[in-house]
Amino acid sequence: MRRFVAFGPAFVVLVTAVAVLLAAPEAIRRLSAEQTRLVVSVARQSLESDDILERINNATRSLAEAVEPSVVHIDVAGSGSGRRLMRGSSGAGWVYDESGHIITNAHVVTGARFIRVQFFDGRVEEAALIGSDLFADIAVLKVEAGSHLIPAVRATGERIRRGDRVYAFGSPFGFKFSMSEGIVSGLGRSAQAATGNAGITNFIQTDAAVNPGNSGGPLVDIRGRVVGMNVAIATAEKSQGTTEGQSAGISFAIPLTTIENRVARMIAGQPLESGWLGVSFQDEAEYGVNGFEGRALYISDVQRDSAAAKAGVRPGDYITHINGEAAGDGEVLRAIVGSSSAGDVVTLRVWRKGEVLEIRVVLGAMPKEIEVARYRRLLYEQFGLALRDGSDGPAVAMTDEEGAAVRAGLRAGDVLAAVGGAPVSDADGVVGALMKEGLFMGRGVGLTVRRDEGAASEQRELTLRAVR
Repeated sequence: MRRFVAFGPAFVVLVTAVAVLLAAPEAIRRLSAEQTRLVVSVARQSLESDDILERINNATRSLAEAVEPSVVHIDVAGSGSGRRLMRGSSGAGWVYDESGHIITNAHVVTGARFIRVQFFDGRVEEAALIGSDLFADIAVLKVEAGSHLIPAVRATGERIRRGDRVYAFGSPFGFKFSMSEGIVSGLGRSAQAATGNAGITNFIQTDAAVNPGNSGGPLVDIRGRVVGMNVAIATAEKSQGTTEGQSAGISFAIPLTTIENRVARMIAGQPLESGWLGVSFQDEAEYGVNGFEGRALYISDVQRDSAAAKAGVRPGDYITHINGEAAGDGEVLRAIVGSSSAGDVVTLRVWRKGEVLEIRVVLGAMPKEIEVARYRRLLYEQFGLALRDGSDGPAVAMTDEEGAAVRAGLRAGDVLAAVGGAPVSDADGVVGALMKEGLFMGRGVGLTVRRDEGAASEQRELTLRAVR
């Protein structure tokens, strides 16, 4: 009996402990739930009392309402009967001025026979191609002026910075008048995309969602001002840029400075000549007095009587910045100078033997032989036509099976006797004539071709133009 009594308190303690162990989790869950309710209550009160997100929403809505009426959807067709749109594609653009000029990418309208523009209010108009710059991938369209035209506000003279919030507009995958948001991820990027290796780059990189159909649409800042134009994306397969594929978080836009420089000349009907600095350089060269200070463009040579020489640039100088942008690997300098014209002024920041100088340079005109060499390269990249000098005159050296040259009827071995009705004597003369006749601005150009067919020789009249 005493043994039973001795174990009684222990048994009670054991039962109590088991009860506590069983009840504790439920109590903990209830406590946790109460704490969660308290956190939720405080968070809801904070959301109710702080309207910052509502103000952000309102600002984003206002930005959309301010920009969308200036955005257009573009449908193009390369062939068809009558006015039927066949083999077509689509893109975007934006209203440039009240005269009816609309800006888009050159690759959106290249080879188009018909171009139709749809405005935000549903109005559809046929547009004419005023000019196309294949180097910069910029085109100017024209519709009739009217009260429905609301030009986009441009951030002229404003410098965009990494981290700035931006918004991309366009028609991704045909979803018209879409808007996406991101930040500026980088500047001075050199993605080939539709411009090829001969093109002008210096792109803005963003993480805004951009897909096929966004091409030509405006990229705007937090004030709704155009800072660039969507041009390409990078994908895992094509990291150097493409106009096809799906967004992978890296998109590219043409800077406004490049757009304004080229568009002004196209609207005025002026030739799209490029500026010329007149220096040879080594990119990403290290400079410093007592060790490494940075990387810049090392000037190995300055051409006599060039724009750089007249401004005081010397061999041995290091160009660190141009117009406030880091010179980087040289693509930024090439793009800024290439998108400028003779007479334009650029500012170079130069490191010279421990001293930092600001040098203003009035750009000269690109030498004709260098300009022709650039267009000769573009002729193959964009039209699939390579030329050579033969014993009978300038001849077709090679054609790309998918290029515009083959579709025009050209074959390897054909001799080019005339361009636009004017005789030509060598390959450079052919390129110069094609430039003069406006092939690289979107116009079709007539060619007189001599072709040997066995013992006989025949002459043909062909028309070379960009095709879709």
